[in-house]
This record gives sequence, C-alpha cells and structure tokens, in this order.
Amino acid sequence: MVARVGLLGLFLPAGPPDRLAAQGTIQQRMQQSQARLNEIRGERERLQQERAALQGRVHEAEQELRNVEAQRSATNRIVNELDRQLGGLNAALDSLSGSLALAEDNLADKRAVLSRRLVDIYKRGNLYYFQALLAAESFGDLLSRYKYLSIQSRQDKQLAGEVENLRNRVVRQRNDLVTARDMLGRRRSERDVELGRFASLADEQRDRIRESRRSARSTEQQLTALGRDEERLNDLLATLERTRREEAARAAAAANAARSAGRPAASTPRNNVTTADIGKLNWPVDGAVLYRFGLDDAPGGGQIKHNGIAIRAEPNTPVKVVEAGKVEYVGNYGTYGLMVIVSHGGGYLSLYGQLSAATVEKEMRVLRGQAIGTTGGGNTPEGPHLYFEIRGENLIALDPSDWLRTRR
Repeated sequence: MVARVGLLGLFLPAGPPDRLAAQGTIQQRMQQSQARLNEIRGERERLQQERAALQGRVHEAEQELRNVEAQRSATNRIVNELDRQLGGLNAALDSLSGSLALAEDNLADKRAVLSRRLVDIYKRGNLYYFQALLAAESFGDLLSRYKYLSIQSRQDKQLAGEVENLRNRVVRQRNDLVTARDMLGRRRSERDVELGRFASLADEQRDRIRESRRSARSTEQQLTALGRDEERLNDLLATLERTRREEAARAAAAANAARSAGRPAASTPRNNVTTADIGKLNWPVDGAVLYRFGLDDAPGGGQIKHNGIAIRAEPNTPVKVVEAGKVEYVGNYGTYGLMVIVSHGGGYLSLYGQLSAATVEKEMRVLRGQAIGTTGGGNTPEGPHLYFEIRGENLIALDPSDWLRTRR
C-alpha cells in the first residue's frame, strides 16, 4: 500500500534540468553575433545620414563615393554576420533534434517500465503490502520485509519522477526546436534583404565611379586600371556563375528525368565551402598581410578598394588551394597578373593572383592543400606577394580574414 500511495501521489512538476553545455555555447555566440550585428547596422545608419547630407554637392563627389563604399563594406559585414548566425542556428537545430530524439526514446523506455510496475501493483491488490507484513515469522523478518517494501516504494517514486521530468524536458525541447526554426527563417529573410541592398549599393557605386574625378593623374591612371580590371573580372566571374547555375539546372533536370524513368539519379557534387568554414580555412601561403580587405589610401591621393588581401611571400613560394574544388580559370589578367580561379560549389570561389607560374589547368579537380602555382608580384609596389580573394553567393567579395584561420 505504501508503494501504491507513493506512485499515485508523485506526479508533480520537476525543476528544469540544466541546459546542455553545447546549446549554452551556441546561444552565447548568437547573442554576441547579434550585438555585433546591431553595432554594424548602427554604423551603416550613420553613413546613410551622412550620405543624405552630401548628396547634391558636386565638390563632395569623392567623399560621397567613399561613403557608398563604406556602406557596401558595412552591408558586406552584416551579410557575414548573418551567415555566422545561420551557421549557429543550423548547429543549434542539429543539437536540439538529436537531444530531442534521445529524450523521446528515454521517455518511451521509462514509461514502459512504469506501466509494467503499475500493472504489477494492480494485480497484487490493495492488501498485498499488509499481507506481506503480516506473513512475517519473526520481528527481524518483519523489519526486513518493511525495509524491502520501503526501498521498492522509493524506487517506484523515483521512476514516476523521472517520467514526469522527461516529459517536461521533451515539451521544452520541442518548443526550443520550433523557436530555433522560426529564428532561422527570419535570419534567412534578413540575409536576402541585405543581399538585395548590397546589389543596389554596387550598382550605385558603379554609377558614382563613372561620375567621380581623380585628384592626381598617377592615382587616376592607377584607379582606372584597377577599376577596369575589376569590372572585367566581375564579368568573368558572372560568366562562370551563369555557367555553374546552368549546369546545376541541367543536373537537376536530369535527376528528375531519371527519377521519373525509375533510374538512379546521378550524385550531386557537394559544396566544399559553406558558412561553417568561417575562420577554419588554411592560409594559401604563410606571410604578413600587406594590405587588408576594403578601402585603402592610394599613394597619390584618393582611395583604392581591395576585394581581397595581399600576403607577403618570397618569390616562387608554393601557393596552396584553401579547399577542394575545380579550376575555372588560368591566365594573365591585367593588374591581377597571372591568376587562378577555383570554384568550391554553392557559388563560392577563391582567386589567387600575382603568380609567377601556375601548375594546374582549367577543368582540373584539386584537393585541399594542393599546390596550384608559385608566388610572383616582384614588379608591383608591394613586392613579392600573393593576391587572394574569396567570393560568395551573388559574387559578393568576402573578407578573407574572416574565413582564414587565426594565426598566433
């Protein structure tokens, strides 16, 4: 009777268990990322207000151009930050889904055990415990029987509490999963809006470049060459992107046709670079960074925009590809020198410029860490170096410093 009362009176809410350490870490990173995102958005809002004050003043054309570029840079950083959040949310979803599956399995097992105990207690009847005590042959036997029944009662009580705690845990984790999925959808929508804003700012910048005047002839010639080669490079990358999408569309159509005909579909090539690789890619060469991603002052006045970074390296140093992929271009490209472009799937590309020699050919498949050429750049103002870029979806130039491993 003691055990029966213990079982039926114990279904009380249990205190919430501690969160998994991994989930706590993900939540902490999301909060830090959101704080950075708010800071960048505040910076961009200030730039937009400054732009409004500059518009219509012809003599401030160069300053307005710098403002547009700064807005582009801020938008680019926002996209990168949203990519980090998407990566964190995907990790959180995986963690929550796995934890929920384990909790549901555990709950099913515990419920099965509890059900068997209740059936057993019911079959024995209400007088079972009194009969067990009255059947004792001595006082010592009575104490042993009472102790056994007390232990059995505590175990039944503990089992009932575990079932209730697991049930509450499953409910909480299901709610967390729904919340994480909703947040993932909102972050994806925000990212789409920011990509559209980036494209709009890029169009606006191109318009301003055509209208702006250079303060010095040498700088003007340098910026003109850089701008021309950048536009040519963007055209080349756009062609490569169109080809990639057409091939993906043809592969999807072929897969659908194969499925309709009952044939096995061809395997889809995996994306070798994703947002999960932020801060994890190996450096193509070891050396100091000569200039960083973004705006930089030109020697003769004005500013130069860098879509990548320059890494100092001795002449003929082997250049290693940061991730596996397919060689899309090998050739000389104006101010970029001898250049190799490698696609990694999903719209991600890596560019290696100022090479002295290339050891790969177009259409070749390369593995992560494979040498694709050697460094050059000895005739440039920076001296021997490697020029390195990473392009993401919609050909957005990404800051390589965010993607490469932090060096000690």
